[in-house]
Amino acid sequence: MKDNLQENFSSKIEKVVVSIGVGKLRLQNQFEEKILPEITKETALLTGQKPTLRRAKKSIAGFKSRTGDIIGLQVTLRRRRLWDFLAKIIHIVLPRVKDFRGLDLKNIDSGGNLNIGFREQFVFPEINPEQSKVDFGLQITIIPALRKREEAIDLYRRIGIPLKK
Repeated sequence: MKDNLQENFSSKIEKVVVSIGVGKLRLQNQFEEKILPEITKETALLTGQKPTLRRAKKSIAGFKSRTGDIIGLQVTLRRRRLWDFLAKIIHIVLPRVKDFRGLDLKNIDSGGNLNIGFREQFVFPEINPEQSKVDFGLQITIIPALRKREEAIDLYRRIGIPLKK
């Protein structure tokens, strides 16, 4: 199925960006020694690619963050890995989400980007909840080559992404 997706729509999807914010996990003891490597390992397992660290550009006292603190991880998927990941999201992950009835059209912005958020990484089949030491959420942004919302909605429906009516 993913080969069929890739053949028919390869020039239509530009990239998929997977973002993970570490949030309050960053404030725990031994974050960089124990928690961060675990998040990095699980993200690489989910996406097939090692994530890059995202650091704070400015200090914000309300968030207890300083310039240079690690505040998240990010993976940008293109070409083959993009289509492998997208097929896994459509056919395996979304059906595993509890009470899933389709993605809301509000998740698509005016530029046609589709944003999907997951509260936990446990909806992915690669993650074993008994062995996982940390709990984190992630956001997936699908960025099409088309820059019009209506064309992007049509593209997502043709690819097979379950959108609400």
